[in-house]
Parts: sequence; structure tokens; C-alpha cells
Amino acid sequence: MRNVVRLITGNKSDIERTLVQGCIRNERIAQRDLYQKYCDAMFTIAYRIMNNRDDAHDALQDSFIQVFRDIGQYRFDSTLGAWIKTIVVRTSLRLLSKNRNLAFTDLEEAKSDEMILIPDTLNSEYLEKVILSLPDGYRAVFLLTEVEGYTHEETAKMLGISTGTSKSQLHHAKKMLKNRLSTLMD
Repeated sequence: MRNVVRLITGNKSDIERTLVQGCIRNERIAQRDLYQKYCDAMFTIAYRIMNNRDDAHDALQDSFIQVFRDIGQYRFDSTLGAWIKTIVVRTSLRLLSKNRNLAFTDLEEAKSDEMILIPDTLNSEYLEKVILSLPDGYRAVFLLTEVEGYTHEETAKMLGISTGTSKSQLHHAKKMLKNRLSTLMD
């Protein structure tokens, strides 16, 4: 097995290109380096979707198996992290819907531009717990659109729902979050 040349200096795209090329050649050092570089951030994404550490670890493992299997398809059109994140999101959603029968309520299309004012004194850990306490469908749409920045069209496609359902789920998720946060403020 050829040794991976570790770049101490160089721009990010050179480093990513070296990692990808090493992974394509099935070099274990490159695979380990790629995994270590992205595993914490990707676990956070999987955990937010799955809301269970064991399930998130399973999603992360399945995701990186797919990453290493499909790495030759990566075309450097986006950052490597963005490409891996897409795999993690899709894998997490697939496992979530398989394990928990992910349900969406197809309600009338609702406006989802409602703002949630979060007080500066609110502990971020508490906010994350409130988000994680949302029903699976609400949480998935909320995280994909508001945290990960996907459009409703992209979210709907990933979840296999209509764009209107995505907007409705986000509206109801925000409403539920607002109610739970206002209870905290009272």
C-alpha cells in the first residue's frame, strides 16, 4: 500500500484532493484521516436528526461506508464536507423513517417565515433539547431548512413529501418551539 503524503501546508482543496485520491486507492490512512476530519460534525448532524446517540452512531457508520464506497463519484463541485453532509443527512433520514415510521401530517400550506425570538440568556443546550423534543417530522424539516439551510424543495425531495407539507411542518415546528420557549419565559 502506498503511503499517503500528508500536506502540512497547502490550500484546502489540495488537502481534500489528496484525501479523496487516497480513499479512492483504499488507503487506510487516508480513510482514517478523512473520517477523523469530519466525524464530529457529521455525528452532530446525525444526532440532531435521529435524536438518539446509538442511532446516530449507526447512521454515521452507514454514511461513511457509503462515502468510502462512492468516493470515486465525488467531483469537487462542492466542498468535500458538503458532499459528506448530504450523505449523512440522507442516511439519517432513511434510517429514521425505517426505524420509527417517520410521519408527516399533510396540512394546508402554511407560511413558514414566522420568526422565533430567542432570549440571549437562553442556554444553548436547553434550546437544543427543545428542538430535539419536537416530533420526528417537525424536527427533520426544521433542522434541514433552518439549521442546515436546505430549501423547502430540497427538503421535500429528501423526505419524500410535497413542498407544501415541508412548509406546513416547518410552520408547526416553529409554532411548537415558540410555545415551549414562551413557557420557559413565563
